Amino acid sequence: MKITAIIPARFGSTRFEGKALADICGKPMIQHVYERTSRSTLVSDVVVATDDDRIAAAVRKFGGRAEMTSTGHETGTDRLAEVAARLDSDIIVNVQGDEPLIEPAMIDEAIEPLTTDASLLMSTLKERIKTLHDFLSPNVVKVVTDWEGFALYFSRSPLPHFRDKWNDLKDEKFASGRLLCYKHVGLYVYRREFLLQYSQMSPTYLELAEKLEQLRVLENGYRIKVVETSYDSIGVDTPADLAAVVEKMKKS
Repeated sequence: MKITAIIPARFGSTRFEGKALADICGKPMIQHVYERTSRSTLVSDVVVATDDDRIAAAVRKFGGRAEMTSTGHETGTDRLAEVAARLDSDIIVNVQGDEPLIEPAMIDEAIEPLTTDASLLMSTLKERIKTLHDFLSPNVVKVVTDWEGFALYFSRSPLPHFRDKWNDLKDEKFASGRLLCYKHVGLYVYRREFLLQYSQMSPTYLELAEKLEQLRVLENGYRIKVVETSYDSIGVDTPADLAAVVEKMKKS
């Protein structure tokens, strides 16, 4: 089984332009993501999908593989699918290009279900929410699952809504595990054929409302396996996030 990790990376960003090339301890951020992804025990190959010559040049400079894509893609999934269509891989892993602290073991955790269950088409990760801030933040995507670990819904709103406990929500209740709430970790694994099919589906009502692409899968009646991870990562959306990553990397 050939498993390829594709890292979509673009230069333009409304909150942090050029972040893929931001310096972190002497390396561009995209190099950290690439190297950590390469340490996954299940991934066969790693590719950066980009529409920017500067990013492609940086990747090739450190010995990585970069594939150029159209500049017209509106989503990372579309960019992913363009590259996946050229590959003969069985499974495609979408690793976000702004996750320089991603643990290789997280990638393996997300991939493993598709290697053992041929009926699964897609999987992702969830992590326990430990603070009230994260629970309330629209920038932290929440997910709820059924007893078998399949996604029921993803939302930017607090999920679930604690009707009888709403006025008594406190950090310590999340940290202690008394309130079992999960944030979605944006790492996706697809069977290649399903990814290509998914990229051709029209955007759906809930997807557009929440600005969450994965809802297109649920609205079309497909299931997403969600694996709980104990690892944590910091996505870089702003210069402040970058500073936090640099500080954490220096300490480790």
